Amino acid sequence: MLYIGVDLGTSSVKLLLMDEEGQIKSIVTREYPLYFPKPGWSEQNPEDWYSALVDGIKELTKDCNKDEIDGISFSGQMHGMVILDENDKVIRPAILWNDGRTQAECDYLNNEIGREKISSYTANMALTGFTAPKLLWVRKHEPDNFAKIKKVMLPKDYIAYMLSGVHCTDVSDASGMLLFDVKNKCWSKEMLDICGLKEEQMAKVFESYEVVGTLSQKAADELGLPSTVKVIAGGGDQAVAAVGTGTVGEGKCNISLGTSGVVFISSQNFAVDDNNALHAFCHADGKYHFMGVMLSAAASNKWWMDEIIGTKEYSKEQKDITKLGQNNVYFLPYLMGERTPHNNPNARGTFIGMTMDTTRADMTQAVLEGVAFALRDSFEIAKSLGVNIERTRINGGGAKSPLWCKIVANVLNVKVDKINSEEGPAFGAAILAAVGCGKYASVEEATEKLIKVVETTEQDPDIVELYNKKYQVFKEIYPTLKDMFDKMV
Repeated sequence: MLYIGVDLGTSSVKLLLMDEEGQIKSIVTREYPLYFPKPGWSEQNPEDWYSALVDGIKELTKDCNKDEIDGISFSGQMHGMVILDENDKVIRPAILWNDGRTQAECDYLNNEIGREKISSYTANMALTGFTAPKLLWVRKHEPDNFAKIKKVMLPKDYIAYMLSGVHCTDVSDASGMLLFDVKNKCWSKEMLDICGLKEEQMAKVFESYEVVGTLSQKAADELGLPSTVKVIAGGGDQAVAAVGTGTVGEGKCNISLGTSGVVFISSQNFAVDDNNALHAFCHADGKYHFMGVMLSAAASNKWWMDEIIGTKEYSKEQKDITKLGQNNVYFLPYLMGERTPHNNPNARGTFIGMTMDTTRADMTQAVLEGVAFALRDSFEIAKSLGVNIERTRINGGGAKSPLWCKIVANVLNVKVDKINSEEGPAFGAAILAAVGCGKYASVEEATEKLIKVVETTEQDPDIVELYNKKYQVFKEIYPTLKDMFDKMV
């Protein structure tokens, strides 16, 4: 049998065809427009997603036996607001995760309703990317559109609806709406009341690996596929990417060293840290996960190399870096503000500790170490919740650097594993489709069979001790400079 994984991203959709042995048969990507109606706003037309999907699936499946396609599932950009009217037509363009118009609504939720109260309802605090503040914004600024809302959906769920005719979502994606009771896996009546919504306006909730239906005849005809193809709920991009890296079960960890940096920790149990510094969401494996997000990870290194040094020879710049844990230059990687743990858009990138004998290599090393120290901030919060992490998987562009992997291993004092696949979300979605279709009994069983570690970087106890001392200095720099950052805005 064959399974289709869909990764609905911010600028494009990636489609992957996987066989039942986990082999990738083909990959297709289709782009669509992103609109910025005003500074800080970010929108897309949901119809563009579906058009790209239809075109991409036709290309993806043109050379296969379509009768062998058993299921399709999704990874999707999270938090985006899609609202449908009584005829299931899109009311207005989707407001995306990276749209910043809702600061006033977040301040209302966190300060007037109260962060502790919001967290007790949803396990998280309000952030501008989340869906609930977007709905409050529409209620205030577009009351006619708000009055038309028959269904509230997320981006990937709109695609699932277009394929199956079912208004559905999954627990992992719903967790990022600030409308969902994460602990009890149901819609929060209190949050719906705050936003002026009723539960019947929300989609039916599934686990990420559950079947929501089959292709409608209309969708089957459009795609050229049998109407027996199962539609599996799928999940939010980070949760499904974690499935694609095998980060499921108790205490598993994955670090994504992409443009942003993500520390993703799977857990059998629900927990929330006191400051809501880590997201507490449902996982695509049926359990829970914690997630810390830093906004400039590999982006910090790219900025340093491309814009400041003026080179594309990243590995050449790193070859003279040999004395790990002995650098006296520190770098705060807050070039775009910061999420975890500071949640401060005013934070700024900072070099500190330079002397007349500081070298170019020292500065480069400080950037790599600064990102690793910032990732450790999330690790320390997870430890405070009783999570013990002895090893992590790593992916993203930054993971291609052996030096950076070595720095991460020693700063975090964990073994760092690379795996046999780099496809992440689309591959994870295909795995969810296979589980939903009954090929595997559970997500954990599927990942154990399909995903293998191919390389491990181990820590050095002497370097770990040096970095422990350096981290104690690093974590004092931001509090010392916070008031100064606020004055710079």
